[in-house]
Amino acid sequence: MRQHATKAGMRAVLLGAAGALALTGAMVGGGVMPHAAYAEAPTALPAPAADGQAATSNDRVLTVNPTSFADVVEHVRNAVVSVKVKMSESAENEEGDGDAAPQMPQMKPGDPLERFFKQFGERGGKFHQQKPKMTQAQGSGFFITADGYVVTNNHVVEHATEVTLVTDDGTTLPAKVIGTDKKTDLALLKVTKSGAYPFVHWAEKAPRVGDWVIAVGNPFGLGGTVTAGIVSARGRDIGAGPYDDFLQIDAPVNRGNSGGPTFNAQGQVVGVNTAIFSPSGGSVGIGFAIPSEVAQTVIHDLETKGSVARGWIGVQIQPVTDEIADSLGLKSTKGALVAEAQPSGPASSAGIKSGDVILGVDGQKVDGPRELARKIAGMGPNASATLSFWHEGQEKTADVKLGTLPNSDKVAKAEIDGDKADNGKATVAALGLQLAAAASVPGAGSEGVVVADVDQDSPAAQKGLKVGDVILEAGGEKVGKPSEITSVIAKAKKDGRKAVLLRVKSDQGIRFVALSTSADG
Repeated sequence: MRQHATKAGMRAVLLGAAGALALTGAMVGGGVMPHAAYAEAPTALPAPAADGQAATSNDRVLTVNPTSFADVVEHVRNAVVSVKVKMSESAENEEGDGDAAPQMPQMKPGDPLERFFKQFGERGGKFHQQKPKMTQAQGSGFFITADGYVVTNNHVVEHATEVTLVTDDGTTLPAKVIGTDKKTDLALLKVTKSGAYPFVHWAEKAPRVGDWVIAVGNPFGLGGTVTAGIVSARGRDIGAGPYDDFLQIDAPVNRGNSGGPTFNAQGQVVGVNTAIFSPSGGSVGIGFAIPSEVAQTVIHDLETKGSVARGWIGVQIQPVTDEIADSLGLKSTKGALVAEAQPSGPASSAGIKSGDVILGVDGQKVDGPRELARKIAGMGPNASATLSFWHEGQEKTADVKLGTLPNSDKVAKAEIDGDKADNGKATVAALGLQLAAAASVPGAGSEGVVVADVDQDSPAAQKGLKVGDVILEAGGEKVGKPSEITSVIAKAKKDGRKAVLLRVKSDQGIRFVALSTSADG
């Protein structure tokens, strides 16, 4: 399975069962039809107070664990399906899921290890052949309309050659992929056999942290499994994509739950299960679901257009750190720093430049890059927005007409050849950098200063500077020689600045790096 490393040494595991790949996702729009009336939800018991009355907080009655979720489960479980996907093993292994079978090692006839490898080398006892072979992945999904539209994860069906659904009563239904969205890991399927199918609808409001949730799905291919827990947190970023905004839940979910629904206590879908944090690949009570408010918009676009069109203003953005805020004269780290404004893009045309900080959209403040990206993407192409931004020590506003988010390519970094880069090198010992004019380094272009070497214990290395990075600006001024960088640092130090901003181009794009002026002696 694909994994995401975490700081704690654990990993985010995508929830598709063996063979299922990548991320999942789903969204639905206003076209969702109301379903039959729900059975009455279980009554929550009031927590007893010292005087025998129900405990209250701010004049609200506090409730405790429902006596049973059985009525809700009975109502919704027929709308949840197992998703079975056939794919070529070559496609599976291209994704690096780690489940590829071992190859038979070369050994002499009669070697005592030969029997061992033949018996235990692969699932089923025979070694994997080089020719492509069909494999099967499993996940979960749920009906959102009576005519057979089904939501699941993109990573469950991404490489599908054939998709079938298995309902709670064991009925097998053929299905086709209507559309997928890799950025949110959502996919929309449609049953190809006509009929009236039981379905569920999305929650009208987002759950609160502490609310009860119920997960229904197909863990490990078992099908029809129900678990319960609470919403542990909201707004989680697990590094799965540019629009991460996950619900964290502790209802046990495992591989194969990918694409399955998370319900509230009223039987409404509040999220689409997609990943877990786990040291072993099994549930440890930390799962993640795509919120229904995100999923609905995406699914609606997939249903009506077959793809998702997002708003775009043409900027690369990054967080504002304390050092960056100080260097720009900002009192807060709120907002998104513009590392690069694409020429002739909507933001650039409105006067926003690299080094500016976007603070808000249509009068609403943004906390950071993720929130800005979600707001702009969600507004869609051709929408109009008023951006507030920090520019050269002043807050300004600009009206912007959004474009359509294009496919972006990474920026290539300079290729450092030690023999050819010697000319014009300069060492900034206090920062742990060896620099060279870009014009002297093949492939670096004519602008900027190339990082030729980095001391791995230096402040520069701690900030992520690497060999081959190109410093385009220092303190807002374009640089072409190493001496210009040291001059800017010295001037910033003299002016009482705690840090100086470097605008850096690397293989990951363009970003700002704040280096402490105290490091330069």
